[in-house]
Amino acid sequence: MTKSTQITQPLRAWMDVFMHRSMRGWNQFAKSTGLSMPQFSILMQLHYKGPCGMSEISERFDVSAAAASQLVDKLVQAGYIERTEDPSDRRAKLLKLSTKGAKLVDDGIQERYRWMDELTGQLTAEERGKVAEALTLLTEKAREVDK
Repeated sequence: MTKSTQITQPLRAWMDVFMHRSMRGWNQFAKSTGLSMPQFSILMQLHYKGPCGMSEISERFDVSAAAASQLVDKLVQAGYIERTEDPSDRRAKLLKLSTKGAKLVDDGIQERYRWMDELTGQLTAEERGKVAEALTLLTEKAREVDK
């Protein structure tokens, strides 16, 4: 086994399990809220990237302005998103998470990572230390690659 294969096979196996569990958690949580995945994704984008205009939603999700507007309208009606005046253009509106929307996203994030808490609870202190060290190294290297 080459050095590259020695690490890539376990990493790929971990990624497969991680992505499956993570996406399953997102899907189950989104379904439990009654939101579609595109609607929940808009909330997540607002959480991570902050307030934005309707055109940015349309571009980020590669949907028409009408489709973006329809998705956002439902989220506004449900109280998850607020429309505010754009300080740089009074004719435009900014979309931002409401308090209710922020709580929903936080609950979703907690649910998404709940299984990892259960997993790490099964590790010994020594194993947790090894995993933390390896993941910290991988995260640092991945950030360097992204620069």
